[in-house]
Amino acid sequence: MLHRLLVSLVDSSRRNALAVVLGGVLLAAFSAWFAMNHLGVSTDTDLMFKASLPWRQQAMEMNKDFPQFGGLLVAVVDARIPEEADATAAALTAKLAADHDHFLTVRRPDASPYFDKEGLLFLDQKQLGNLMNQTIDAQPFLGQLVADPTARGLFAALSLLGMGVTHGGVDLTPYLNPIKGFHQAIADAVAGHPQPLSWQALLGGGLSDLAGKYRFVLVQPKQDFGALEPGGEATQVMRDDIANLEFVKAGTARVRITGQVALADEEFATVAQGAVEGLVGSVVLITLWLFLAVRTWRLIVPILMTLGLGLMLTVLFAAAAIGTLNLVSVGFGVLFVGIAVDFAIQFSVRYRERRYEAGDLPEALRQTAAQAGLQIMVAAVATACGFLAFVPTAFSGVAELGLIAGFGMLIAFVCTLGFLPAAIALFRPAGEGREIGFAWAEPLDPLVATHRRPILAVFAGLAVLALAVSPRLAFDSDPLHTKNPNTEAMRTLADLANDPLTNPYTIDILAPNVSAAAALATRLQALPTVDGTIEAANFVPQDQPAKLALIADANSILAATLAPRDGAAPITPDQIRFAAKTALAQIDPALAKLPPDHPLAAVAVDLHKLETAPDSVLMATNAALIRFLPDQLDHLRTALGAEPVTFDALPPDVTHDWLLPDGRARIQVNPTPAARTSNGLHEFVRQVTEVAPDAGGSAVTIAATSNTIVGAFRSAAIYAVCAITLILFVALHRVKLVALVLAPLLLSALLTLLVVVLLPLPLNFANIIALPLLLGVGVSFNIYFVMNWHAGRRNPLHSATARAIVFSALTTGTAFSSLALSGHPGTASMGELLLISLGCTLLASLVFIPSLLAGLRPPEQP
Repeated sequence: MLHRLLVSLVDSSRRNALAVVLGGVLLAAFSAWFAMNHLGVSTDTDLMFKASLPWRQQAMEMNKDFPQFGGLLVAVVDARIPEEADATAAALTAKLAADHDHFLTVRRPDASPYFDKEGLLFLDQKQLGNLMNQTIDAQPFLGQLVADPTARGLFAALSLLGMGVTHGGVDLTPYLNPIKGFHQAIADAVAGHPQPLSWQALLGGGLSDLAGKYRFVLVQPKQDFGALEPGGEATQVMRDDIANLEFVKAGTARVRITGQVALADEEFATVAQGAVEGLVGSVVLITLWLFLAVRTWRLIVPILMTLGLGLMLTVLFAAAAIGTLNLVSVGFGVLFVGIAVDFAIQFSVRYRERRYEAGDLPEALRQTAAQAGLQIMVAAVATACGFLAFVPTAFSGVAELGLIAGFGMLIAFVCTLGFLPAAIALFRPAGEGREIGFAWAEPLDPLVATHRRPILAVFAGLAVLALAVSPRLAFDSDPLHTKNPNTEAMRTLADLANDPLTNPYTIDILAPNVSAAAALATRLQALPTVDGTIEAANFVPQDQPAKLALIADANSILAATLAPRDGAAPITPDQIRFAAKTALAQIDPALAKLPPDHPLAAVAVDLHKLETAPDSVLMATNAALIRFLPDQLDHLRTALGAEPVTFDALPPDVTHDWLLPDGRARIQVNPTPAARTSNGLHEFVRQVTEVAPDAGGSAVTIAATSNTIVGAFRSAAIYAVCAITLILFVALHRVKLVALVLAPLLLSALLTLLVVVLLPLPLNFANIIALPLLLGVGVSFNIYFVMNWHAGRRNPLHSATARAIVFSALTTGTAFSSLALSGHPGTASMGELLLISLGCTLLASLVFIPSLLAGLRPPEQP
């Protein structure tokens, strides 16, 4: 009865060809219009997983409590000297904060008045003592600079050093680094390349090292999730502002942009890069394969029209059933074309075979429906079940993809039998003059039958080998490894990941209160994979009494020296020359008592050059020497005024990232370098969550995402195999036939596993999506051959079915190859895995199945 229904459908389509084609065109146009008005795409990665997942709820709760960490663009500033980095970060912050059209919040977490004042207390006691002694020793030098913070004052201070060597045998060892700095700054200015001197490095001791080499500006941009790059407009505005910063233009500071928003936007841009060229190339090759398969444009055009109608109807279903696609489900079109083209090619090639035998077009279409219609229907339903098996999983991205692609397969079947015959009848291809199968493959069928035992033995050996190496199959759970490592955001993140202070693979824990946070931090620090923890209490310096005493002693000596004075008179070039000459009068006599290569001798050479230098060089030298001096003197005065710090006195700009209004306290757990690997990261998360089960943060999210995805595909694979098996039983009625379809499907899966392990090609968040396609394509090819065999047709390799399968695989493989050539590592790995699985499926279909069937007697027809 089902055969008669399918034949009636095809025959009715042929008899009403013009109406059917026009109706299809109108329906496709309506689908396109409806989709344009009702189908959207969201690039929000939070939509990829069900919100009911425990780790998603934990992440959402953390984002709610600390919204300042979400949706960030992070400007990472580094420069030749710390002052230039600070000035660049400050200028960028001021510019962005004034732009309320593009930015929601702008802040610098590393710029707090609290650290300016209390920063010395975070040095260890020995380091602090040495710094205070050095600062006290430099008191006469500092006095000259405070009184006259210009090159004139600096040269006067240098003359004191020369005088001390000449008359008092002063040890210049504590001054060696500052003298070298002065020499380099003056020499650069005289050479025409003036660069500001770092007084922070000369006078700040280890404080600049505590802050690290990077300065950060954290920006929450306004995003448009309907755009391919939601933060693209804000990022471009940010880049324009960066390009106009003083030290960026001078080439001495660098500002790079990273963060969640930049990483996501760059990934979308990378995926899109070359997509048009790849699409054009794929269309050209697909058209070539279709021509080789069906030999005439009068069949190629109907096939393409059928694919177009099916795709538009699938888009219509997506718009009506889903509404908004996510970053995974948006790829349903590739899956649809990759598999639906097989149905159209099968029908068209089998039509050519029937046309050669029957001669008459209507009769050929009826016979094609009778012989291939049920096969295509079973293949479509089985493939649909393979996709629909993902719907119940927690991986929303693939669940939506499975729903759309699953119904798309059913739509493709209806279009193949309901629209394609009408299009063929309308275009009226000429009759066939020769057999349609591969003539060159005719000797292969008996050859395979003769050598079936060795062939099957080889496949059995490969299957056993695949099972043996299966424990080595790796899953790379780091989503960063699927991104292009050469983008600015990824290169910047890689630099930060190598720095313990900025490693992104951290865990966040909320403790009930500060005391509980301190106790938990102590337990966590004992774990082998934990490098350290940060919590609010860490911002209260240790050993304060002893450190404050050292600072107070130094301040009592230096306070009068550092006290601000009235502004010095503006300096002129003549005054700089005179100051250089005066300094040389004291330095030149001192050189006789110093080694020839002493830095002070180099300074003397520089000062002699300044005596005859043009006015512009003298003023540039002055600017380079004292550009950051007043700021550093202010910092020094502030730091020497350090006061006792209690936890309750911590300012809000410090506690904001660590304490909640209800008293809960955040702990940040930093991993050891071993956590940079996938296994190391999972072990880090395991150890920490055993102590703190409610832990969250990036490391927990990465590990949980990995487990969710792997679990989703494991469950879906089980559902799919069960559903496909049930459908095959309903359609084929015999255990043997079902086993003959599933055996090569299992073999192709094992061969794919073997290849990816031996290459190696680890599974990741991107390429794992290729696995459902393996089920879809594999089960289709197998069904065609097994049902032909069951119907009594021999010589599978010489048949029109083999021709259709080969060109269907070539067509699908062409689409996949464009993915494999992508500059985006995740997309490329997906294309590679698709090509591998397709090749293994084709090998199982064209070699294993004929060998297997050659030794079996087909069962009697029911």
